[in-house]
Amino acid sequence: MLTDEELSKLRKAGETASAARTLGMDMVKEGVKLFDVAQEVEGYIRKKGCGLAFPCNISINEVAAHYTPGVDDKKVFQLGDVVKVDCGAHLDGYVGDTAGTVEVGTKNYRNLIEAAKRARDTVAEIVAAGIPIGEIGRAAEIAMSQGGYRPIRNLCGHQIKPYNLHAGVSIPSFSDGNTTRLVPGMVIAIEPFATNGAGFVTNGPQGNIVRMVREKKLSDPKAHEFLEYVKGEFRTFPFCARSCDFPDAEKYVKDLLRHGVLSGYAQLIEAKKGIVSQFEHTFYVTSGKAEVTTLP
Repeated sequence: MLTDEELSKLRKAGETASAARTLGMDMVKEGVKLFDVAQEVEGYIRKKGCGLAFPCNISINEVAAHYTPGVDDKKVFQLGDVVKVDCGAHLDGYVGDTAGTVEVGTKNYRNLIEAAKRARDTVAEIVAAGIPIGEIGRAAEIAMSQGGYRPIRNLCGHQIKPYNLHAGVSIPSFSDGNTTRLVPGMVIAIEPFATNGAGFVTNGPQGNIVRMVREKKLSDPKAHEFLEYVKGEFRTFPFCARSCDFPDAEKYVKDLLRHGVLSGYAQLIEAKKGIVSQFEHTFYVTSGKAEVTTLP
């Protein structure tokens, strides 16, 4: 179980991420730049005294996850886009991870968006110590199938530990028969993805998100300085050049990718180009019903 101080940090991170998510979703309008939304979301998180647990993901239509706008990104939201805003805040490594979906100016995918939200909210009612992971997935799948939609089977919720976003336990949004039970003290993010497509994602182009995978002696002093900055600012968390307060960060990210110091994240694209919706909360598992740290 977390100490009172650790739980306070977890709650602050969750509260901050929740407000940042709402801010980002409210900004999604036709003609608005993705860059501006990401910058506002991340700026809010930092203003509240938290760090970035990962760059603000803004994934549109068949892109389920892992896109964040680049340094000079000019893309804007188009009428009818289905936009996932996924953001994370941390305080001393304790993470709030949360996401929501909004449609730009139309209601063509209202039921699809509602399916993922219904799955998240259904699961929130049953997450508790002792529940088998398979039961969580079954509840999410039933909630999505009521609207005629499928879960994305190879995108899962995940356990979170300090400075570790994906720590051990995975929580799918379908019934996989997993009898492993949640135990008190766990922090988990549950994020049902619903689609009208195949129910799987495949790797697409890089989405501007990277993480450090190994250290290496660099001959360029400035590149070494950038690496030290990254280690201090982001630790083990994913990041992007846009989020770096460092001159020519985009150049050094590319350099470190070439040297194998950083690894990039591919955009995750629905296999049949189906539209994808997503909602996510972070939970702290206690001896009873789990606490949702990313409300409202």
